Amino acid sequence: MTTSIKRLPGWAKVLSAFVLVLVVLLAGLRLAVLPGLRDVFGTETNDRTGPALLKSIQDMSRYDAASGNFQVVVDLEKDAKYLPDALRGTRTLYVGAGTVDAYVDLGKLADKDVTVNEDRTTATLRLPHAALGKPALDPDRSYAVSKQRGLLDRIGDIFSDNPNGEQAVQKLAVKHISDAAKDSRLTARAEENTTGMLEGLLNSLGFKEVNVTYGT
Repeated sequence: MTTSIKRLPGWAKVLSAFVLVLVVLLAGLRLAVLPGLRDVFGTETNDRTGPALLKSIQDMSRYDAASGNFQVVVDLEKDAKYLPDALRGTRTLYVGAGTVDAYVDLGKLADKDVTVNEDRTTATLRLPHAALGKPALDPDRSYAVSKQRGLLDRIGDIFSDNPNGEQAVQKLAVKHISDAAKDSRLTARAEENTTGMLEGLLNSLGFKEVNVTYGT
């Protein structure tokens, strides 16, 4: 009993040999250690951003007296009402880190808020209470820990202009950092630092006594 073995036609052998040589060649180029040799399939990043435009200038009259560093872990989950999580739904764990400045607005001082005695040895200042600036999220210290998405959400990301957008968790991180700053002693610390700054400044100008109070 004989068994016939089908052999590849000549053109197929040539094509197979060419593909094999091409694969070996590309692999060799990829693993090459020659200095300056660029990966054949590598990517190149080009920054084509135009110059930044100055839109406006504002004079600052506030004294930034304290700054707080905050970190929060945001756990945001969105579920579909009648669909399982595996099909529709997202859950994102995001570490948000940022800073909040506390300042005293010296531009709101009126003439009646600053009094000096006749021999210029005592100064009394009434300042507005310290306020909190807007939280600034630090992109270098903020990152997504994990992202879970349902099948429909994954498909939707393919057709989205901004797949896996993190705007929602970033906004939540900013909100929680802002709330934490309000519950902290940041404004009190800012007032203490402002008082110390003014006392040192006025003492250097010859004032023996400096009284600083805060109010609306």
